[in-house]
Amino acid sequence: MGKINIYQEAERCLLCQNAPCTLAAKGGDPARALRAIRFDNAALAGKYLKGADLDAAQKACIHYDRPVRLKEIAKLLPQLKEYDKLPSLEIEFCGIKCENPFFLASSAVCTNYEMVANAFKAGWAGVFYKTICLQDINEVSPRFDAVKNPDGSFAGFRNMEQLSENPPKVDFEILSRLKKDFPSKIVVASIMGHTDADWIKLAKMAQKAGVDAVELNFSCPQMRISGMGSDVGQNTDLVVYYTTIVKSAVSIPVIPKMTPNISVMAPVAVMAHLAGADAISAINTIKSVTMNHGSEVSGKKIMSGYSGRAVKPIALRFILEISRNKILQGSPISGIGGITTWKDALEFIQLGCSNVQVCTAIMEYGYRIIEDLKYGLQTYMAERGIESLSQLVGEEVPNFVNTDQMDRKTKVFPLIDRDVCIGCGRCYISCMDGGHQAIEFKEDRKPHIVGTKCVGCHLCRLVCPTGAIGQAKRIPK
Repeated sequence: MGKINIYQEAERCLLCQNAPCTLAAKGGDPARALRAIRFDNAALAGKYLKGADLDAAQKACIHYDRPVRLKEIAKLLPQLKEYDKLPSLEIEFCGIKCENPFFLASSAVCTNYEMVANAFKAGWAGVFYKTICLQDINEVSPRFDAVKNPDGSFAGFRNMEQLSENPPKVDFEILSRLKKDFPSKIVVASIMGHTDADWIKLAKMAQKAGVDAVELNFSCPQMRISGMGSDVGQNTDLVVYYTTIVKSAVSIPVIPKMTPNISVMAPVAVMAHLAGADAISAINTIKSVTMNHGSEVSGKKIMSGYSGRAVKPIALRFILEISRNKILQGSPISGIGGITTWKDALEFIQLGCSNVQVCTAIMEYGYRIIEDLKYGLQTYMAERGIESLSQLVGEEVPNFVNTDQMDRKTKVFPLIDRDVCIGCGRCYISCMDGGHQAIEFKEDRKPHIVGTKCVGCHLCRLVCPTGAIGQAKRIPK
């Protein structure tokens, strides 16, 4: 059997509760090691495999197909670089000091005291609590659906859930208790009104509860009552009006949450900013349709919100749009949309976010992912010699240009590592049928680049399953 790919093998791990592999290992924590690999901290995995009986752990694996090959993974892990001290993840958001940038997004992951308390204990810095309203919320069943990857993980997630079903008084008591019990954590109340009086009443109740800020949900895409949620976020006049009246009613920071169900977000965000918004949250879920019969409600379907990794590029596009707007420069941004690993969070931060919110990844994997989110970001900072997280905020924005400013005088050829190439021919197939017919695949079962035909599109590099194709130096065309 050839050398395994540790990332593909770790993807097979079911991420069990009270993992049998760890219970059998009598030392170390194999389950935690596999989770580190899954969440882009492969070098950290070796630390959790030390002292573990890998034979016993592998035998105890309950995978429905075959055990995860822990012993082979252990042989191939990258070396862990030790640091005397990892940088702090402290960062300021809306003038509020946060212990790290990772917050629970307003959603099903934060609907009661126990859930949020558990998240805080795990290491999350704050919460945008599930949206509170004055209307009766009567949810449907089932209310979730998922588009899955071949390994069973979520490619994208669709939900029909609306707002908190608790009475507002109960929710604000929960928020008050959370702030008292966890004074160093940041508690944000998300609210949604239907009338002027609703918005003002909820905002004042939030401030009285002692929360740090209030988020205005202008963006929920599946409200059953018209004139709420994304109906507001798509109407600039309403965004300005409700932002203004809430700002006049409270002294705590006010953060409008933008809807992505709009062609251009910056003008709406600008008007919210000019109306007094202290920061912008973006994005909420994207209107979508899935056709899974198992997610029908009494045989009926609706259009509703889509989230998860599939929406991340779209979310980043809106974040970039906000960051590049001259009027909004310097306005804090809370980024949301498909954040699963620390690398995802880093991308949002590098495009201008000083705070990120996570929902779908928690629903799939639990609050425990905060360990890898924090560690990965800290080691990245240590590797670059960055002492303050604020140094990363917006650093990639200047690298984005308009299409007429792109370099069109040079190209980069793909470079094949023949020691890594296994001769599958995937690059050849894609180049022949979807590229520029610039790869030959001969009897030696190795791809050969035809330089006179290759345009440097790099489709071949993207489809290579082993990572055998890299990049040569950039040269003039």
